[in-house]
Amino acid sequence: MVESATLQMTARARALKQEGNNVINLSIGEPDFDTPNFIKEAAKTALDEGYTHYTPVSGLLELKKAIQHKFKRDNNMDFDLNQIVVSNGAKQSLANICMSLLDDGDEVIIFAPYWVSYLEMVQLAGGIPVIIHAGIENDFKITPEQLTAAITLRTRMVIYSSPCNPTGTVYTLDELKAFARVLGDKNEIYIVSDEIYEYINYTGHHASIGSIDEVKDQVITVNGFSKGFAMTGWRLGYIGAPKEVAQATDKMQGQFTSGASSFGQKAAETALESPLDETYAMRDVFLKRRDLILGLLKEIPGLITNTPQGAFYVFPNVSSYFGKKTSEGKTIENADQLCEYLLDHYYLALVSGSAFGDDNCIRISYAACDADIIEACQRMKDAFGALTI
Repeated sequence: MVESATLQMTARARALKQEGNNVINLSIGEPDFDTPNFIKEAAKTALDEGYTHYTPVSGLLELKKAIQHKFKRDNNMDFDLNQIVVSNGAKQSLANICMSLLDDGDEVIIFAPYWVSYLEMVQLAGGIPVIIHAGIENDFKITPEQLTAAITLRTRMVIYSSPCNPTGTVYTLDELKAFARVLGDKNEIYIVSDEIYEYINYTGHHASIGSIDEVKDQVITVNGFSKGFAMTGWRLGYIGAPKEVAQATDKMQGQFTSGASSFGQKAAETALESPLDETYAMRDVFLKRRDLILGLLKEIPGLITNTPQGAFYVFPNVSSYFGKKTSEGKTIENADQLCEYLLDHYYLALVSGSAFGDDNCIRISYAACDADIIEACQRMKDAFGALTI
């Protein structure tokens, strides 16, 4: 098992900053907004009301009811309460799924570029990752033909995210229906749909594969509060899943952490049951930042960018700079070395695409203020301009 590349780069950036360097950190996937006040107030009220004790492993009943309502309202999906499990973050939800469902040698199809932890979770559970790749020329979207070709008798699971970390790719309902036609007659294959960035979506509509009848009984929908509600430190996630999966993950979680924080769950209930005005206001700011950073990146020769439709990342192809030399005569061979060069010489923290399954790219988070985005792009322009053949 390897350390999360995003957390590793964030730690390096933090250490350099503590030494007094003017570091700009665009490596971490965290909204720079604070949690909305009405959610914080709900947590305070819950503390005053005595929500300081253990909860059921799968979550407080009132939060599960709010999640049930949210799934119906936003995703056109119907779940019984015993199909919903609340966890200590969507990351734990995903780990629970892998540990509960995978046996040694089971194959798991992962759409690449992928979130860094999918690979490690699958391997920790004894599974074998089967990676299918999509390039920037296709907006990083996998085709049904690729999916069909990757399926074998040992395929147990498919994992993808939409909106996607690291690319910002958003699959449409029609595209998901095409995947459903491939998977709908394969009841032994679970589909894990990571929808943590659901509310940071610029297309005007979020589509969930779990709403499609022919696969709904195979789909495990993962979501949480970190991104859409700026609640990263609260560590709250949840799944809606087939009953047998929910029961298995409940048992798994019971042996590791038990239930999530009681007063945090009350705040999460309030988040889901309140108007989404502040969530959408944050989304609109992210959209403006996306347009800002795309405009600035287009001024840097050699970068290839697309237009992400969700999340808060851009994932440009930087391979035109491979083979070039630094002022010290060191040749940049890959995206890993390019990110090290940016951090060590220009105090700019980004994440190599190798961590996400595409070593021609780098991930840039624009969950930062405009001034930092502008300065970061200027540092990139200076850094790349200083490289020589």
